[in-house]
Amino acid sequence: MTFRKQLFIPNKRAYITGLNRPSVECIICAIINEEPEVANLTIWKNSTVAACVNLYPYNAGHLLLFPLRHIKDPRELNDEESLQMHSLLCHSLKRLDSVYRPEGYNIGYNIGEASGASIEHLHQHIVPRYPRELGFVDITAGAKIIIEDPNVTLALLREAFSDLKS
Repeated sequence: MTFRKQLFIPNKRAYITGLNRPSVECIICAIINEEPEVANLTIWKNSTVAACVNLYPYNAGHLLLFPLRHIKDPRELNDEESLQMHSLLCHSLKRLDSVYRPEGYNIGYNIGEASGASIEHLHQHIVPRYPRELGFVDITAGAKIIIEDPNVTLALLREAFSDLKS
């Protein structure tokens, strides 16, 4: 597919440059440490890894998985962290399937500023995807309509993860 036109999304710059962020050294470390300056949307955590709802989701159910240890690159994961991250990914997909029934997923890491990474703490995105999810407003206004408040997502997924042992 060749794109003939690029759309400019003006509100994305404030997010990328950090103008709307709390003044903490690392947002994910602040979430892990339950610092009051940040919204804590954690749905599950053990002694090695955690999962939280994305405060600025692309779609309902958009999750972030991350090691509790502050690292920047997946090559820095030790064997236990790698195993736990993969296990959490599989558990997350199972629960997202049951709650949201997406028809696909985007899963990955953004590493480095050029990739669009806006948080240095290593984290993996899981974005549920659906056919025909872009609508008129998404395309013409440069704004994504999220059909679910992240706090609703948080409640649904905390319940879905409640049976997962720490």
